Amino acid sequence: MEWFTAPDAWLGRLVFQRGLAAVYLIAFLNAALQFRPLAGERGLTPAPALLRRVPFRRAPSLFHLRYSDRLLGVVARGGVAVSALLLVGAADRAPLWLFTVLWIVPWALYLSIVSIGQSWYSFGWESLLLEAGALAVLLGNERVSPPLPVMVLIAWLLFRVEFGAGLIKWRGDHCWRELTCLYHHHETQPLPGPLSRWFHLLPRPLHRLEVLANHVTQLFVPFLLFLPQPVSGAAASIVVVTQLWLVLSGNFAWLNWVTVALALALVDWSRFVAPPADQPDPPLWFLVGVLVMTGWILVLSRHPVRNLLSRRQRMNVSHHPLRLVNSYGAFGSVSRVRQEIEIEGTDEPLPGPDTVWHAYGFRGKPGDVRRRSPQVAPYHLRLDWMMWFAALSPAYGRPWLPLLIERLLEGDRALLRLLRHNPFPDRPPRWIRARVYRYRFTTRAEHRTTGDHWYREALRDRIPPTTL
Repeated sequence: MEWFTAPDAWLGRLVFQRGLAAVYLIAFLNAALQFRPLAGERGLTPAPALLRRVPFRRAPSLFHLRYSDRLLGVVARGGVAVSALLLVGAADRAPLWLFTVLWIVPWALYLSIVSIGQSWYSFGWESLLLEAGALAVLLGNERVSPPLPVMVLIAWLLFRVEFGAGLIKWRGDHCWRELTCLYHHHETQPLPGPLSRWFHLLPRPLHRLEVLANHVTQLFVPFLLFLPQPVSGAAASIVVVTQLWLVLSGNFAWLNWVTVALALALVDWSRFVAPPADQPDPPLWFLVGVLVMTGWILVLSRHPVRNLLSRRQRMNVSHHPLRLVNSYGAFGSVSRVRQEIEIEGTDEPLPGPDTVWHAYGFRGKPGDVRRRSPQVAPYHLRLDWMMWFAALSPAYGRPWLPLLIERLLEGDRALLRLLRHNPFPDRPPRWIRARVYRYRFTTRAEHRTTGDHWYREALRDRIPPTTL
């Protein structure tokens, strides 16, 4: 059955599935720790309200049967447990039908969470994890040789991730075509990492070289993924290197790591490790299932193809409620100035010009100017990311930012656990305001003098002093 199997891909399949299981585990742990205060029963955008107005066909989720925070916790912890089993290889030697079930479970559970997560789960890496998770189901385990059609689908997914990101940049902000976007991006990206300031302070010719390398990797290399080995494996290796460069320069949740897992599946591992000689052919039911799903995915792929060809290309769009086929892209435009919303409180009876305000500390986003930005990815700080969007435009924070202020005035414990520092540990403050600051990285000379990683200046109040 040589037309259906790709025996040399056995190790790429194993690396891909183990890497994806690790990301699933992190995603479910993230939901267990963050979903309740953001989208739970008393969340900033409650999921029960969404479930009452959106039908199952638009938001497929087990929670249409019943939602409660306790049930969400059971689903998230169950996802952690199943992901851990997959990570240690429990499904590798299981019967093929059981392997299929074990990989469908995390996909179905995470889809149920994403479908009701609203803006907190609107990021491209949610759909990427689900689409890659569906392909992991079709790959089988060591009881069958890796299916060649699914390996082609992995290449097709990686192509869309890379080429979509490259096109949206080339068509978007003119600074990408002028090779100048990285004069700003390392400083203004959503969640800088510990090395972002170092990257920002590199000489500008190196920034231009970074952008040029990005264009080559995202606009030309993806086409090589469909060529025979060793060319496709070399192209996948280039993608791995560029993704690890992005890991060093910022925090993008698990976007880079799922992309790395996809690329590693396409590396020509047979050059280093000989494949097993006894890889059995798949049973008929598995063969038929793979071919049917491959055909369905190819039919659905007409939507991302149209999006790629459109002059009005959209970023991170799901074309099907089950997230089987999606469009991807990132940073079609780049901010030149970094603005941050600081949430500050005071215990004074009535705030005035001389009031001393104390800031709440977030886990990932810039706040204290002396604090180096931490490495948090592949973990995803959803509130911190949305605070970055809210600083870009009031529209992003309009549904939930005023309610966030109210919950902090009430001393909501679940919400406070999402923060790094609560300046009012004994009782909530009387007044809270949301103030906009302009941030920039300090120069080397400024850092030597002050020890600060950031310089900031106050611009205006987003929400004036507010009390219950």
